[in-house]
Amino acid sequence: MFAVIKTGGRQYRVVPNDVLEIGKIAGDVGTIVQLGEVLVLGGDTPVLGTPTVAGATVAAEVLQHKRGAKVIAFKKRRRKNSRRKRGYRDELTVLRITEILADNAQPTVGPRPKKEKVAAPADDGEDAAPKAAKKKAPAKAPAAKKAPAKKAAAKS
Repeated sequence: MFAVIKTGGRQYRVVPNDVLEIGKIAGDVGTIVQLGEVLVLGGDTPVLGTPTVAGATVAAEVLQHKRGAKVIAFKKRRRKNSRRKRGYRDELTVLRITEILADNAQPTVGPRPKKEKVAAPADDGEDAAPKAAKKKAPAKAPAAKKAPAKKAAAKS
């Protein structure tokens, strides 16, 4: 099953477990948000909205908030010594689609648990000695410059 949603003035075709970047929306990282403007519900019998499908929502987990790449707007008027350089970065929200819901249903899937970082196992010091022995050799001093040798000029 897929859905076509509209958010931030753009339309996206989504399926469950899709990860997408949209314009910034309200919601803390790790929470579930519902996107209500569903234009099409696809599947065996597609449902087209007029303009939206009544009672359909898409549930998504907020993964992170970030900023997009910098966009430079550079304007130049030739032969006039006139230049204008402006830049901006879009505020983005990264979402993972969890469910596509119809008939005013509520989301059943909660946010995924965060993966815990596994620390490297500490040894008894057996491997610590070779690591300490692998120090970088000190840098060599530059060689002194030699004075140019004088040539004996013998005129005959």
